[in-house]
Amino acid sequence: MSHFRPWPWPRVLAHRGAGKLAPENTLAAIRRSQALGFRGIEIDARLSRDEVPVVIHDRTLERTTDGHGAVADASAEEIASLDAGSWFGPEYRGEPVPTLAAVVAHCRAHGIWINLEIKRAPGNVARVGEVVARTAAQLYADALRPGGDRGECVSTAAPLLSSFGAEALQAARAAAPDLPRGWLVTEVPGDWRERLERLGCASLHVDHEALTPAQAAAVKAAGYWLFCYTVDDPGRARELFAWGVDALCTDRIDLIGPDFA
Repeated sequence: MSHFRPWPWPRVLAHRGAGKLAPENTLAAIRRSQALGFRGIEIDARLSRDEVPVVIHDRTLERTTDGHGAVADASAEEIASLDAGSWFGPEYRGEPVPTLAAVVAHCRAHGIWINLEIKRAPGNVARVGEVVARTAAQLYADALRPGGDRGECVSTAAPLLSSFGAEALQAARAAAPDLPRGWLVTEVPGDWRERLERLGCASLHVDHEALTPAQAAAVKAAGYWLFCYTVDDPGRARELFAWGVDALCTDRIDLIGPDFA
């Protein structure tokens, strides 16, 4: 799956929409990043009890909503009734947890590209990967290209799916083979090339703190895209781009702007 096409999407993404300036993973956060000129975001998706993809980071509801318990134990209707904004500030009271469909509709209407992380659920990793990928493919059906998971064939309108879970990526590949995929790691493992090939991924996504210049050079020389998370220092962002990193996400969209690269 390696290739040598330049990264075709925005190079600086707003992490969780704009998770430090508005309630993370909400339409309010995405609108906040838009106001600062961003045309690329990173968001997270999980499944409700009735298998509706919803945009939320944590396995449980407590941190970012007024709900309680696991996301996977609540129906989409129950999740939609929660307040996902008051924890951040009173001006966001009543902001809902959006469905993936709602986020995609907004982003497509405003020309915003999505890096979509498929979150892992204990005992259900493959199913989450399958449903999220299939839903994304349906929402982008008009933008897909045959073989679009390969770097040389990707559609610039289509999202990039990513996950830490190999099972999720394998299931996503089977359910939506024309959507590109990226493998998320905390640090680059010794067998990264074999695993990227086995998973059919076009990119490697790594914690920037664990990346070395030699690893960055090796990944790029092998023909894969290289993405870093979550970079909040402008000096570090410059260093990573100098190493050949293709793109990154940041919480500090007020310091590292959309054209920083």
